[in-house]
Amino acid sequence: MASSVVDEVAVYSVWAVPPEPVKERLQKLMGKLRDEFGGPAFEPHVTVVGAIRLPKMEALQKLRLSCEVNKPYTVRVNSVAKGTFFYQCVYLLVDPTPEVVEVSNRSCSHFGYERSTAYMPHLSLLYGDTSDDEKEKAVEKVKSLDPEISNLSFEVSRLTLCKTDTQDKTLKSWEKIAEFDLSGGSN
Repeated sequence: MASSVVDEVAVYSVWAVPPEPVKERLQKLMGKLRDEFGGPAFEPHVTVVGAIRLPKMEALQKLRLSCEVNKPYTVRVNSVAKGTFFYQCVYLLVDPTPEVVEVSNRSCSHFGYERSTAYMPHLSLLYGDTSDDEKEKAVEKVKSLDPEISNLSFEVSRLTLCKTDTQDKTLKSWEKIAEFDLSGGSN
């Protein structure tokens, strides 16, 4: 029996993933940024629960429970910004509305995840260790490629569990494990 594979302990994260038309728009934008500034490819997402080490079956169960108590919610972008480390190189800053923060707080509680810093919801567009000048050029590129990006809003109706070894900056080991609908407590 392959239970040892099923119960593999790994680092997982929970992501809110935009619906298909928004996802396609963001992937196109992200591809153009990578063409010019480099960096690995990844799915557009807003991290709900940061990297936490768990057995796979436990992570799946926690995601399922989290989706049962959270209902669909709206994500609104405030601005394009640059960050100070690899995983927040260039990103869309998300409005930390009570519903956005509450979904993350509830989910973190289910996962037993404790943040080391305050929650800053964002949707990364580019990962990389680049200079501030390059980051600023990338921010300007985003604004020129998609002038309406700071007005973007979309509904999140599903959460995704991803294997995300943060030591792997190539992201080759990252993989989507499962995705569940947000049902908001209905049975």
